[in-house]
Amino acid sequence: MQSVGASLLSVSRAACLSVPAHNVASSSRVFQLQGMQRRSVSLRLPNFKGPVTWLRESLAPNVRQQNTQEEIEAARKQAAEKGQLSVFESLPAVADGEAGGEEVPAWKRKTYTEHKYSTSNFKISHRKLNMLGRQIAGKPVDSAILQMMFSEKRASKRIKSMLVVAKSHAVKLKNLDEQKLVVAESWVTKGPHQFKRHDMKGRGRAGIKRHPHSRLHVVLKEGKTRAELRAEEREKKLKRIVSAGIFREDVPIRNPGPAWAW
Repeated sequence: MQSVGASLLSVSRAACLSVPAHNVASSSRVFQLQGMQRRSVSLRLPNFKGPVTWLRESLAPNVRQQNTQEEIEAARKQAAEKGQLSVFESLPAVADGEAGGEEVPAWKRKTYTEHKYSTSNFKISHRKLNMLGRQIAGKPVDSAILQMMFSEKRASKRIKSMLVVAKSHAVKLKNLDEQKLVVAESWVTKGPHQFKRHDMKGRGRAGIKRHPHSRLHVVLKEGKTRAELRAEEREKKLKRIVSAGIFREDVPIRNPGPAWAW
């Protein structure tokens, strides 16, 4: 009897250990995940990651590992052996002395004397925009930018950005002198699309509301400002004036008027 009781006790303990602590259905997610983990361990597969873990690891910001120059060269050599290089990498290397070929003479080089630029079409009346265009016309480009910085007009910020970009393009792309750049011309054109809306009025009448679009064009040149040109013109006119001498020459007066004109 004692041996039978001991065996029953051991069987009951084993049954208790095999039963889970809480009641879970055999088809629940917990058992499915455990089965997949056991299978991956038995087959020596990488550890299984749940969807939440996978999302956290894939979307979390990571530090990008930068390849060394030796690794890059080895990858390029391997791609060249397989014929998988891009069009740009497959071009033959050109030495520094052979890059330009024969030097182009100075009289054949293209020289730029002006740079034209404009804003995009934006919602503003051409009459309002023309006032800003007249304000910057004939001024040095730095002075025009300064005027737009302190202007209270709504479009002044857009025009200031356009002038800064136009100045940068003229200096870097066309080799114009930054110290001599002047807003030689500025004009305004209407946009291609004028949006129209209904304007409801009293007594059953209706009108049309027009939302105008405009753009400003400028031409930057190396030259003198309008103030300098006016000063030069004034100097020329002053030089033309010849004052009368102290003694009058002894010559007859031509086309004399009547002696008594009153």
